[in-house]
Amino acid sequence: MERKTKKVSDSLTEVTKLLQYKDINGYDRLFGGRLMEWIDEAAGIAALRHCGGEITTACVDTLQFKHAAYLHDLVVIIAKVTYVGRTSMEVRVDSYVEDCKTGMRYLINHAYLTEVHVDSSGKPQPIEYGLELTNEVERAEWEGAKKRIEVRKTRQAEGF
Repeated sequence: MERKTKKVSDSLTEVTKLLQYKDINGYDRLFGGRLMEWIDEAAGIAALRHCGGEITTACVDTLQFKHAAYLHDLVVIIAKVTYVGRTSMEVRVDSYVEDCKTGMRYLINHAYLTEVHVDSSGKPQPIEYGLELTNEVERAEWEGAKKRIEVRKTRQAEGF
């Protein structure tokens, strides 16, 4: 039996944060741990939108910091499901600092997270919905996800 599908756009999640003193590190920049918290939250929301049930973060891949953000900057975090397996899904999260005067966004970070659909006891359970890919960008993300999965499996087998 073929599974029902949802589109990538169904999981799209955008979160905007105004940087406050509690978000700043000792060098007057956005604390990386705070950004990681926001990334995890946005990925979780996107995954929840896709599977409709409880999720847990299993892995964070490719967390690369590209640009700094400072006090009173706007940080925009955009998450979307890029791949769906049997019990897990990959979520891409892009984070930007937005110039309020021009509306221009500058990439701070991008990351891929693996979210697992679980039952109330934390046991992985099948995801009801597959992912409908509607354009070449979405298909490329799907293919990239398959490569990232293989890299993760290889690294795990090697003890990393």
